[in-house]
Amino acid sequence: MEKIKTSDYRVGKEISLKEIPTLNTLGATEEELEKALAKERNKLAKFQNRMYAHGKYGVLICIQGMDTAGKDSLIREVFKDLNARGVVVHSFKTPSVRELRHDYLWRHYMALPERGKFSVFNRTHYENVLVTRVHPEYILNENIPGIESTDNIGPGFWSKRFEQINNFEKHAVENGTIIFKFFLHLSKEEQRHRLLRRLNKENKNWKFSPGDLKERKLWDNYQKCYEEAINHTSTAHAPWYVIPADNKKASRLILADILYDELKEYKDVREPELNHETRAHLEDYKKQLEGE
Repeated sequence: MEKIKTSDYRVGKEISLKEIPTLNTLGATEEELEKALAKERNKLAKFQNRMYAHGKYGVLICIQGMDTAGKDSLIREVFKDLNARGVVVHSFKTPSVRELRHDYLWRHYMALPERGKFSVFNRTHYENVLVTRVHPEYILNENIPGIESTDNIGPGFWSKRFEQINNFEKHAVENGTIIFKFFLHLSKEEQRHRLLRRLNKENKNWKFSPGDLKERKLWDNYQKCYEEAINHTSTAHAPWYVIPADNKKASRLILADILYDELKEYKDVREPELNHETRAHLEDYKKQLEGE
């Protein structure tokens, strides 16, 4: 199996998505990929336990991708060995009436991880510069002063949003949140196959919506918006990683490997030591329990 190098996937300079491959099998069989993922899950679970005891960091994992990119199954497979109390998944849908009464980042700020926990954003605050950019009429629902029609939404509006998102993430990082942002890079042809599978398998039909085909026609628009969003918001403190997503098992392993590779560098994350008095009486406590 090919070695996974985090730097191969991290966005450190301007990218063109067309030049980045959507398929990487890592030269491994499905069984090898599953075994390797199990090992990474175990390491992540142990780190999360230490982090929970340490109580100073939270981890935010942002996952974006086109429909059928494999977000749901990736979250299930990568994080299923973590303590249930240590990981919270947030699936952001169309903003509610209550959410629209606040600024667009409010609901995401409220979902940032507690210290010691992982928060996974299944779709993220980046929907506000992706879906809304492809469909600028959605912005009108936010009732922003000075935005009376889509004619008021120009390039400067989106530049300001990129700046606001960068500031939001910088603030979170400076207060103990470790941020990872993953784009599951799917090919249009692979999406076609996956949509057809949804239609052909009766137990998958419920996942299909005619709206999926309408959005598919806007594929190029979405790719352009993703590319620009990634290029404007991949920072040293909150980098983007572009993960080839045509092979689901490989994409899960790559993501998990990157997570652990980066998190293990936080050498200060360790279980707290017992205070001197408690440690001095450990044998006494054992004898009390053994004598019951």
